[in-house]
Amino acid sequence: MMRSLFSGVAGLKTHQTRMDVIGNNIANVNTTAYKSQSMVFNDLLYQTTQAASGANATTGRGGINPRQIGLGAKTGAISTAITTQGSAQSTNNPWDVMIEGDSFFVVSDGSQNFFTRDGSFTVDGAGNLVMASLGYTVMGWQVDPQTGDIRSDVVSALQIMNADNLTAPPEATTRAYLSGILDKTDPSINSDAGAVRTFTIYDAQGYSYMVKMSFHGIGDDDRFRVQLDDILDGTGVSLVTKYGLENINQIATFGANGDSQKTSVYTMDKDATFNGTDTFNVTLAFSEILEGYANNALVVAAGDNVEVTVPADGGTVTAGQANGVTVKGTVTLTKEQLQSEPYNLIYNEEDGKYYQKPASGATLGEEVTDLATYLSGIGALSGVKNVTATPTQNGEAGQYDISFEADFTPTMNATRTGSSFGLALQMPNDEKDILKYVYNLEDSESKDYKISYIAPNGTAQITETEHTRGMELIFDHDTGKFSGIGGVGVDTATLTFNASTSSISGEIIDLSQFSNVDIDFSSVNNFGNGKKCTLEFTPGSKDSTAIGKGRKIGELIGVEIGQDGKITASYDNGLTKLLGQIAVAEFANASGLSKAGNNLYSATQNSGEFDGVGKDITASGGSMTSGVLEMSNVDLSSEFTTMITTQRGFQANSRIITTSDTLLEELVNLKR
Repeated sequence: MMRSLFSGVAGLKTHQTRMDVIGNNIANVNTTAYKSQSMVFNDLLYQTTQAASGANATTGRGGINPRQIGLGAKTGAISTAITTQGSAQSTNNPWDVMIEGDSFFVVSDGSQNFFTRDGSFTVDGAGNLVMASLGYTVMGWQVDPQTGDIRSDVVSALQIMNADNLTAPPEATTRAYLSGILDKTDPSINSDAGAVRTFTIYDAQGYSYMVKMSFHGIGDDDRFRVQLDDILDGTGVSLVTKYGLENINQIATFGANGDSQKTSVYTMDKDATFNGTDTFNVTLAFSEILEGYANNALVVAAGDNVEVTVPADGGTVTAGQANGVTVKGTVTLTKEQLQSEPYNLIYNEEDGKYYQKPASGATLGEEVTDLATYLSGIGALSGVKNVTATPTQNGEAGQYDISFEADFTPTMNATRTGSSFGLALQMPNDEKDILKYVYNLEDSESKDYKISYIAPNGTAQITETEHTRGMELIFDHDTGKFSGIGGVGVDTATLTFNASTSSISGEIIDLSQFSNVDIDFSSVNNFGNGKKCTLEFTPGSKDSTAIGKGRKIGELIGVEIGQDGKITASYDNGLTKLLGQIAVAEFANASGLSKAGNNLYSATQNSGEFDGVGKDITASGGSMTSGVLEMSNVDLSSEFTTMITTQRGFQANSRIITTSDTLLEELVNLKR
């Protein structure tokens, strides 16, 4: 009778344990990465009242089974569904990570490693990647500073937001390429300036510069010249000006410079005489040598009626003389002139007065009562002073005699003779400038001139030397396709920077921050394109513009966790940088892990030990997904069903006790 009582009690206890497991599962139905548990029953010890006996061939009796009475049920095992993947819950938080597979994150409290499937991470104040709930650091592998790759070693805390990772270093530009069409009929190709193209480069300190290059025709339909014209800093100032240099070739060169010469016969373009040795005497209108007044309407109209007032007659005006040189001029302006540019007045025949041009819809504008003041205020006449305007006495209506004064800086030495100036130009000083002036030769920095012979009448034989710059760009005559730069079959030319240079004042300029730039020309072709070139320089490699493009210093703009657990930072200069990799732990028997609370597990003898290094999650076919978390794998429908059967079992076991109690009561009542 007592055995049934204790069997009922054992059943109650076992079903209560099962209910505890079910309750814990349901309580954790929304716990991140929670793994549900299940319990199995085992029967308890048995009391044997008669042992089993075998068959007896002698007596002919058969065998008898053992007679055993059970003593109830007990908890057989509590298993965790640790390998069952929970559903994904999107959070859009880049620090939330879900493991797909049987691996575990490795986290540490500073003294001991734990394992978890809970990937709700964040970054703490020290820049460490930690569990959002406990602050335990997430463990992984660091980046080898020598190779820039992940170094698989004993796991350590991943520090994401340290000072080195907040910025990306600058890098000098080392590569560029040219693409597009060079149309030989484009007018700019045959102009003095050429077809100008620019592109941006960076130095090793992250400062940007604009390289200015130009393309020129050389009289051959298949060959053109590419030259470096200038390099400007980030504010648009030429480095030649910035460093006080003579030319851009002191900074960088593109191709080898060469010279070409031709000798021609020229006649004097000016009204001049030659003394047969070394001096030209040239008579010019004074307005021809007025620096800054070549487009001044009053000076141009005055022509030879311009006189020097300081210095006095016969004085010498020195080139570059800044002060004390004043001229005065007189000119008669007709009605037609005053009604044209730049005066733009309207003469009213009815009242004989001048008016300004009217606003839209008006007949006449404001009356000009003081013509001298009006003329002084016109922008095209800037620099003139003491302007007077007097109606002419010749009877022509609307005509005025104008007088004015102006200060000027002369462009060359001159001696006044009457209303004109005589220029005594003596060689060999400034020979190039004199020849350009007397023979009207082209004013070009790339050309030099030297007299071989001058006849008494001034006819000269002059050798013209053109300094060739840049490199020759060659195309195939039959197809128009690119053939080479600097030579057939050569795809690349180099913009070569000097290590240092010296300014005009002797100051040494360090240029070591620049790197040579290799420019690939193989993508340009010589095709007709409606007289328009589409040439374009692009920094970087033709195969990958990120290679050799150069960059400024970069600010951190984002961090991404890849499927392999690698953490990559993105910067606003286009650079990406590997910061580390989240390592995972795998166990031979993950169900043997011991729950440590707070979504953590500890290794046990039955789970297998953690080797301290961990694994790359992709090695076993797993992956990580950022922006999502793993949900609990509790199946509520299964839990409620199990709860019903557990309740019924508990009720049945309670009936064992009450029924046994009734039997005992009847037994006691026998004494009555």
